[in-house]
Amino acid sequence: MNDSSMNKPIRLSEHAKMQLWRRGTTEEEIVESIRTSKWFPVELDRTQCKKDYEFNSIWNNKHYETKQVNPIFVEETTEIVVITVYVFYF
Repeated sequence: MNDSSMNKPIRLSEHAKMQLWRRGTTEEEIVESIRTSKWFPVELDRTQCKKDYEFNSIWNNKHYETKQVNPIFVEETTEIVVITVYVFYF
């Protein structure tokens, strides 16, 4: 990530928006993850990052201390587009 990336708007694809509730995250957490976490290249010229959040709650009938938000995105010329998001609980 470079300084110009920090100023780009972040847009969620329709697929990513549809996954928010199902995976247990918010658009705010995704944006914060992208703005504050280290980026890593992944396949198909995409990028990912990971950010841990204190969760200390129940998800799918099991208690977890931590929720990890893992957006997959592409950086375009004028914006960052989130393709999908994975959420891990531990």
